[in-house]
Amino acid sequence: MTYIGEFISIAVAFSWTATALLSEAGSKRLGNLTLNVLRMALALVFSMMLFWIVMGSPWPSGGSMEAYGWMILSGVVGYLIGDFCLFQCYIIIGSRYGQLFMTLAPLAAACMAWLTLGQEMSTMSIVAMLITLVGISISILGRGKHHKVSLKLPFNGVLFAVGAAVCQGVGLVLSKIGMDHYQSGSIPDWLVPFSANFFRCVAGIVGFTILLYIRDGLSPLREALHDGKGMSMAVATTIFGPFVGVGFSLMAVQYTNAGIASTLMALTPIIIILPSYWLFHQPITWRAVVGAAISVLGVSLFFLH
Repeated sequence: MTYIGEFISIAVAFSWTATALLSEAGSKRLGNLTLNVLRMALALVFSMMLFWIVMGSPWPSGGSMEAYGWMILSGVVGYLIGDFCLFQCYIIIGSRYGQLFMTLAPLAAACMAWLTLGQEMSTMSIVAMLITLVGISISILGRGKHHKVSLKLPFNGVLFAVGAAVCQGVGLVLSKIGMDHYQSGSIPDWLVPFSANFFRCVAGIVGFTILLYIRDGLSPLREALHDGKGMSMAVATTIFGPFVGVGFSLMAVQYTNAGIASTLMALTPIIIILPSYWLFHQPITWRAVVGAAISVLGVSLFFLH
């Protein structure tokens, strides 16, 4: 089928849009930590089912302790810290703006790869970063009462959003380092990222459970398990995010150029504008649309140069 990779990439963008919207609603209903504990647990269950079907065992294998260590560290940075910040920013500024800031994640990954893996930063990459920052600035800055330019969003929400993007980018590089330590041929190559995600989820569920216990005890988790609507949100968030989103993104790069796939998958900040208006009544302004479009353009230049 012609353009199958491109169609899959667009499907991933819609999948991540659904994840963002469901995560915002779920975080407001169940709480940040409770929803993340459920997500990590469900993602582990889905991963174990996948390993059982493909490998005949529910546990990933073939990696060294060094590989597992990097993957767990990736989970601490990308899931525990990153998703905590992301879901908190959803509560404060909403998933639409949260996804806009997530266009910074590839840029953070590039900087981390430059520092740790020695990957070069081209002039076009730097230009792409600047364009992305301009797009975000157009969306979140406006004319204030006392200053020519003022921040339209709560400052703590912006900090959480930036933290989420940086942690996701850094976590991605840490996961890549772990996957590079995997023994070639020990498991199918397409299954290695799922193995990495398994260990990332282990770090996430342990960390989120400890934080939830320290802050509120386990009563919010018990209440959530009896909340049918909340559990439905948690299941749907997990399916559209770590399961379908990750799986389809891996498929996309098999059928088309990685740069094209990454660019199409980065369309979420634009796709999410209309659903956010319908579901959460977030106003649509020309600044929001133009800013989102420019930030996605920046990501496109970053991948396609």
